[in-house]
Amino acid sequence: MSILTDFREKSFLDKISILNEVATAKDPLELEELLELFLNPVGDTSVDYMVVTALNGVLSVDEQKTVDLLEQGEGKLRTLCIRVCGEFQFKSAVPVLLRMAEENSDPDFLFEVLTSLSKIGGAEALDLFRSNINNEDDLIVVMSIEMLGELKDKESVPALKGFVERNNEDGNYEVCDLTTWKAVECLAAIGTDEALDFIVANLHHRNPTVRRVVTDCLTVLGGAAVPYLTKVISPGSDKDDMILAANVLGFVGDKAGLDVLMDAIEKEYSTDSSVKYAIYEAIGRIGTMKGVISLIDGLDDDDDLIAVAVMTGLDGLVNPGVNKKLVEIIGAGGSKAGKILRAIVTAKAVNVFQGLYGEGKIGRFLMNAIVASKDAEVHEAFRAKLVEIGGEGAEADISRLPEAVEAVGKRALAVDDSKSMLALYRSILTSAGYNPTVAENGQDAYSYIEMNEVFDVIITDMNMPVMDGMEFVSKLRQTDDYADIPVIMVTTESEYSQQELARKTGVNDFITKPFTADQLKAKIAEYVS
Repeated sequence: MSILTDFREKSFLDKISILNEVATAKDPLELEELLELFLNPVGDTSVDYMVVTALNGVLSVDEQKTVDLLEQGEGKLRTLCIRVCGEFQFKSAVPVLLRMAEENSDPDFLFEVLTSLSKIGGAEALDLFRSNINNEDDLIVVMSIEMLGELKDKESVPALKGFVERNNEDGNYEVCDLTTWKAVECLAAIGTDEALDFIVANLHHRNPTVRRVVTDCLTVLGGAAVPYLTKVISPGSDKDDMILAANVLGFVGDKAGLDVLMDAIEKEYSTDSSVKYAIYEAIGRIGTMKGVISLIDGLDDDDDLIAVAVMTGLDGLVNPGVNKKLVEIIGAGGSKAGKILRAIVTAKAVNVFQGLYGEGKIGRFLMNAIVASKDAEVHEAFRAKLVEIGGEGAEADISRLPEAVEAVGKRALAVDDSKSMLALYRSILTSAGYNPTVAENGQDAYSYIEMNEVFDVIITDMNMPVMDGMEFVSKLRQTDDYADIPVIMVTTESEYSQQELARKTGVNDFITKPFTADQLKAKIAEYVS
């Protein structure tokens, strides 16, 4: 006799206990009683929920019975069977589910079927997913696109490219819809030459969120993306494309990408400072000894920002050869020596400092530059290194460093995914009398807003991973008490439409890389008295 006999007359605790036992035992003999309770609920939410749990358990061990009920059932029983078939990957349900999808156009029902088929997997449903990427229901479209990527369907590439192209047209590019986002991810998953060439061609898509998704997808692809990015790091390529491609190569960190970047420097693919900065920073990010030659060559550039990027990279690659070259350059004196000393301090290149500290007057010059800095973080970084070096000379130099004091006065938030840019912002802002806070992306920056931190000015990059500058500013402007904080966006973007889009999100003004410290200070002064 079934333990569910006279179930409705049992006490609440007995009902729960019995259903727990049925769910654990998964005895098919209890199925008929469970079906009756499922189709005619007892009216107690907890008990009815447990009936569904027990029924799921019993059906999970009987594929044939579940598929039979799937064909025969209606309403909620059919929906439950659809879900069970997906959850437990019942392959024999696929023909039934496909037939149901053809016979029923209700979007909610179709979504249930597609979800089940996506969990079961296999190419049998490929035609169904293809046919629904233009469905009127966005959830169905997204589900279908995801499965085309999982099944690596090459035939869908032209249709997927269409989503991204439409989102780049006038009147469409201001918002990245979910279907475009998923189309980019799907193209990356399919991974054909056509798909990856197209993704790289959209590195500079007009929508910043699409650009971020493209960057993320290429970074995840790793070394496989390098040959396609190489086509962009070439003479005559668009400046913005080269910058974004160099950034991705730096994030990927593949040695094949390093060769491409070093060629770009050696053969002078571009004379634009922003492009060269992006390439030097990417070489530093990859961080192999092979890149040292290019980084050392970068010290000949007049741009202070490039010097900081080079020194940030060199700090992780210090060796006797690097120290010897730096001693030679600094020892020669002149403006180049001063630029390098400033870059070491700004980048907090403590390993470079350690290699040069014992070099007589060069070590003295470095200490003078460190002491002159107004950035407490700089003092603390080099203080820690001096403690590590030890000795009477180091102790004497430690005593020269100002003690940390509680920050007072105006505050600035700087947001950029580049460590060297953040280092430069700290240097400029502290010299202008601001207490700087820095963040590597919009999400990290917004965490300060969520903590109700107050800033007098915010400086943000446009293109960043995780959360780009426009999304960050948009969230900022929707947050109480942050509607009027001046926001200056730093960008290399040459397209006017991007600035217009940024203004709509709430950006007050722009400054274009490359810029000088005085130019940034002047721009801030326009908004903060």
